[in-house]
Amino acid sequence: MTTNKIIYQVDAFTSRPFKGNPAGVCILEKEMSAEWMQNVAAEMNLSETAFIVPGNNEFQIRFFTPEKEMPLCGHATLSSAHIMFETGVVGRDETILFSSKAGKLYVRFSDSWIIMDFPAYPLEPIAIPDEIEKIIGIRPVELYRTGHGWSFALLHNEDEVRNLKPDFRLMKNSEFGDLIVTAPSDDKSFDFCVRCFAPAVGIDEDPVTGSAHCSLVPFWNKKTGKKEFVSHQVSKRGGILKVALKDNRVGISGQAKTIFKAELLV
Repeated sequence: MTTNKIIYQVDAFTSRPFKGNPAGVCILEKEMSAEWMQNVAAEMNLSETAFIVPGNNEFQIRFFTPEKEMPLCGHATLSSAHIMFETGVVGRDETILFSSKAGKLYVRFSDSWIIMDFPAYPLEPIAIPDEIEKIIGIRPVELYRTGHGWSFALLHNEDEVRNLKPDFRLMKNSEFGDLIVTAPSDDKSFDFCVRCFAPAVGIDEDPVTGSAHCSLVPFWNKKTGKKEFVSHQVSKRGGILKVALKDNRVGISGQAKTIFKAELLV
C-alpha cells in the first residue's frame, strides 16, 4: 500500500500530458484532519485534490479545492481510480467503490477507459435575471439550478460558449458563483459543448468537469431523447468525455495520464 507521504498529479479526461484537467491524488494509510488535507490542497493549488483512505471493501474519498471541501469531483475521482489501477492498489478487473459525501461512487476499468457511475442531478428552471447578463455578457436561452447547487445556462451555440468572458469578480460574489454553460456542439464528433466556472470556490474556470455531467446528461436527454453522448469541454486545455444516462445514474468515461509523483515531507 502506498504510504501517506506520496502524492500524485494526474491529467484527467485526456490521454496526452498537459491536456485535460490536472488533479492531485493522495492515498493515505489513515485518515488525516480536514485542516491538513485543506493545507495540502492549497499547496498543490489545483482545482481539486483527492484524499483516499482504505476501508472495509470500499475507499473513503474526499475532495478539496485550494479554498474548501467539495462533496463530489469527477476528474479527481477519475484521477484517483487511474492511480489505484496503475499502481496495483486494485486490479483492473475489479470495481472500485468510493464512499463520498455525495454518496457511493463505482468505478471500473475497460479497454483503456475508466468508467465512473455517478448520481444524476435534477434541474429546476429559474427566472433569468438581468444580473447574469452583466456577469457573463450574454443573456442565456434557459437558466436552471442543479440538484448539486450549481447554476446551469443554455446558450444558443458553441461560439457563444467558447467566446464567453465572465466577470469573475462579479460572479464570485453573486448567486452564480458556480456556473455550467452549454450548447449544441458545432463539431459532429460531439453532441454538446460545455464550460464550467467556479470562482465561488477559488476556480475561475475548471478545465474539465466530470461532476457537471451529472446534470448535463439528464438535461440533454430531455432535449434530444438520446441516452449516450460525447461531450466536449471547450476550455483552453480541453477535454472529451463519453457519458450516458442509466436510470437515475450517469456513466462518465475518460482517460488519464500520470504527470508526477512526489514525497510529502509534512
